Amino acid sequence: MNKSIASIRDLFPILSRKIHGKPLVYFDNAATTLKPQSVINAVTEYYQNETANIHRGVHYLSEVSTEKYEATRKKLQKFVNAKHEHEIIFTKGTTDSINLVATSFGNKFIKENDEIIISHLEHHSNIVPWQMLCERTKAKLRVIPINDKGEIIFDEFKKLLSSKTKLVAIVHASNSLGTINPVAEMIKLAHGVNAKVLVDGAQMLSHQKVDVENLDVDFYVGSSHKMFGPTGAGFLYGKEKLLNDMPPYQGGGDMIESVSFEKTTYNILPHKFEAGTPPIASVIGWGSAIDFINEIGFDTIATQEKMLLDYATLKLSEIKGLTIIGRAQNKASVVSFVLDNIHPHDVGSLCDQDGIALRTGHHCTQPIMDFFQVPATSRASFSVYNTKEEIDALVISLHRVMDMFV
Repeated sequence: MNKSIASIRDLFPILSRKIHGKPLVYFDNAATTLKPQSVINAVTEYYQNETANIHRGVHYLSEVSTEKYEATRKKLQKFVNAKHEHEIIFTKGTTDSINLVATSFGNKFIKENDEIIISHLEHHSNIVPWQMLCERTKAKLRVIPINDKGEIIFDEFKKLLSSKTKLVAIVHASNSLGTINPVAEMIKLAHGVNAKVLVDGAQMLSHQKVDVENLDVDFYVGSSHKMFGPTGAGFLYGKEKLLNDMPPYQGGGDMIESVSFEKTTYNILPHKFEAGTPPIASVIGWGSAIDFINEIGFDTIATQEKMLLDYATLKLSEIKGLTIIGRAQNKASVVSFVLDNIHPHDVGSLCDQDGIALRTGHHCTQPIMDFFQVPATSRASFSVYNTKEEIDALVISLHRVMDMFV
């Protein structure tokens, strides 16, 4: 094992655990990443020594908590290269961010017979909110088809674009196949017909550098828990003018400037979209997770994850009766597969007995499963702390699974 990777693994206390008496092999990173000790410490510190609500208190604890909470906003702004700090809106997660745009932007700017374009690769959270919007407004949902490798058919995307297109909502990297979409080109083409673009970056932000200014994207969304941070926190990046033009998503405390029974006036960005007490501890912990990513560096992450993806693809391809689902040319570190005549849930349960955590099911991407005519897949998704030795352990476990069903 690479010495630097070994030192990275040492930062994650859960990796010293044994499951069913076997060393933990965690291959469920696309669902959520593990948390380094620094993130755990940041959350504990808040609850143990700094508990207070933010933005409203003039006492010491409130001021400390507010400072740390807002420091994460600044870190996120720099992390994705947003032009303004107030273009970063904290939410409950990627799903919440998409619903915010579908409700606030959608209700105001999407009208009957307008068109919204998504792709066949989308997570349910980037399908259902747009279907609901279309039901409310009588707009039409258009879907970019994919090929047998699990890549969008770019020429078909071009054909779907028209003066009726008001929004394109596209995943940056598929959670179930790993396919990385050419979002920069798609944004440019969408802007050519005056459409806005939302990119679901949940699966990209811990793997590759994202630059929202360079992409010229209108909305970009992501989650803390897929970036080595706590659950319950996410963000929406939106261009300042768009966010100013959009009505609040929810009403309540902190999103108001003044309230009377006759009239309420709303707060400025970003607070206009942050009603109520936010997930303070999670956001503070997220700041430490961003520090962790910056310290490790995307070069180290990308090198390790490409090695893991290439090695896993090679080793799994050698297993007779195993079929990899999704072989896009440009992929994140995800391998989905099926074994002949063995249900993925059986695969997952039996691998778990060897301490190996896989994800099995439709991965909230049922249209993809329908396309490939499989009920579900087993998915191994890798992060910087994973190793070749762990992939070897998976291969041994899969052979054991297959032997049990002979």
